[in-house]
Amino acid sequence: MGKVYPDAKTALAGLLKDGMTIMAGGFGLCGIPSLLIEAIRDSGVKNLTIVSNNAGIDGAGLGLLLETRQVKKMISSYVGENKTFAQQFLAGELEIEFNPQGTLAERIRAGGAGVPAFFTKTGVGTLIAEGKEVREFDGEKYVMERGLVADLSVIHAWKGDTEGNLVYRKTARNFNPMMATAGKITVAQVEHLVEPGTIDPDHIITPGIFVKRIIHTEGLEKRIEQRTVRKRA
Repeated sequence: MGKVYPDAKTALAGLLKDGMTIMAGGFGLCGIPSLLIEAIRDSGVKNLTIVSNNAGIDGAGLGLLLETRQVKKMISSYVGENKTFAQQFLAGELEIEFNPQGTLAERIRAGGAGVPAFFTKTGVGTLIAEGKEVREFDGEKYVMERGLVADLSVIHAWKGDTEGNLVYRKTARNFNPMMATAGKITVAQVEHLVEPGTIDPDHIITPGIFVKRIIHTEGLEKRIEQRTVRKRA
């Protein structure tokens, strides 16, 4: 069978298990693998560790998995738009591993590049550094951060071919490309699916070797997290 699957449920078949770590691309609601998240919810898999910049919002994105209490731990950098997240955390029902956003991005990139750990100045002398190795280089202190690798990465791309070569559009090119490399298995939802050779090789951001399964998401609704408009005169 090729890499293209008819729907999200089929694409995730045999990949999900309780207690696994899943990376989910996106920034707010921009570039999120919404159909794949819904399929994860519908599977009933639980005790998940989710690596994502944020936890979506109430009723959308990863917020769906929080509502069904399928998430045990979040590794994130921003969670301010989700009331369910806050309620579960304050009640001691959800673990959080907070990261500075750049550190989170580099942890994912490092995991995908096979780098087990790296040193950064960000977080030195703060709660972020508690329990971590701190080392001095050239008279400056740096904290060690571990690279991140997931059992599964679910991502969203604007265009892709049937071999899994992917292109991302504008802000949706956020955490998706690096998460594609850091998952042991990567499943992508693609807005525009084309035949191999159609995409200019210079435009490919994620090579198909990183992508194991694909679904086509033509006509997908794109929600706006916070709609802000200028008042009419």
